[in-house]
Amino acid sequence: MVKVGIIGGAGYTAGELIRLLVHHPAAELVFVHSESNAGNPLYAVHEGLFGDTDLHFASEFDLGAVDVLFLCSAHGRSRSFWEANPRPEGLKVVDLAQDFRDESDGYVYGLPEWQKARIMGADSIANPGCFATAIQLALLPLAAAGILKEEVSITALTGSTGAGVKPSATTHFSWRTDNVSAYKVFEHQHLIEIKRNLGLLQGGFLPELHFVPLRGDFARGIFATLHTACPLSEEEAKDLYRTFYKDAPFTFFYPGSIDLKQVVNTNKCLVGVEKHGERLVITSVIDNLLKGAAGQAVQNMNLIFGLDERTGLQLKASAF
Repeated sequence: MVKVGIIGGAGYTAGELIRLLVHHPAAELVFVHSESNAGNPLYAVHEGLFGDTDLHFASEFDLGAVDVLFLCSAHGRSRSFWEANPRPEGLKVVDLAQDFRDESDGYVYGLPEWQKARIMGADSIANPGCFATAIQLALLPLAAAGILKEEVSITALTGSTGAGVKPSATTHFSWRTDNVSAYKVFEHQHLIEIKRNLGLLQGGFLPELHFVPLRGDFARGIFATLHTACPLSEEEAKDLYRTFYKDAPFTFFYPGSIDLKQVVNTNKCLVGVEKHGERLVITSVIDNLLKGAAGQAVQNMNLIFGLDERTGLQLKASAF
C-alpha cells in the first residue's frame, strides 16, 4: 500500500482528493493536515465523506511516515512549506499549486498525455492547472505535429468550484446563478504554463493564444472551445486526434457533439474537432476538480508507483 499524506486538506480539491484516496485499492491515507480544522473529523468539512472514513484533520504531521505527499495549499505556499520543513529522502511529492509548474527545483510537469515516461521516473510532480489541462489537451496533437502555426482563439467556461472554497462576490449563489461573466481576459495565469509547454513541443515557436475565461452558473466542469487556421482537412484532423489519444486511458477523441455532463465526476477529457472553412474548431471538456486537479494528481501518483493509471479513477459521469 502507498502511504499518503495531504497538506492543506480543507479545500474543494483536497476534498475530492480524499474521496478518491479513501477508496483507492492501493493507497492508505495516513494524515490530512489543516491548520484551521485540526482535530475535527474530515466529514465536518467534507460532508460527503461521512461513513467513508473516521480520520480527523491533523495539527501535526510526520513526513517520514508517508511515501507520497500531496500539497493542496494555496498558490505560493508550496515553496514556503519546503523552506520550513525538511524533505525526507525518498519522499514523492505531487504539488497541486502553481509554484513548480515551470519545472524548477527538479519538478516534472504532470500532464500524462504529454510526459508519461518522465512522470514514471519522477520524485516531484507539478500538477497542471484546470484550464491549462483542458486547453493543452485540445492543442497537444497539433503542437506535437508541428502545425500549430496560427493564432488561437480560446473561450472556456468554468464552474464556481474553480474559484476555491472561500466565498467571494463572484462565487456567491445570488450573483452566480443565471449569470455568466468574463474575467482575466488574455491574462489568465494558466497561460504561462500553456505557452511554455506548447512552445517546447514546437521548438520554441508558439503563435498568439487569445484566451477569454468565463464564469458559469454551475458548480463543476470546464467547457472549452478553440479555433485556429489549420491546413488539415476535417478527416485528417480527426485522424490526427484519434491516433494521438488512442492509448490514453482518460483522454478520448469524441466523434459527435460533446456536452459537459459526459465528463463531470470523472477523470476524463473528451476532445472533438470540426472544420469550418480554413478554421479548425476544437472542443475540450473536463471536470475541473478531477482531471483538472485531484483526479490527475492521483493519476500521477499511480504512474510514479508503477500502478495502472486507471487505479481508483474509474468513475461514472453524473449524467442525470
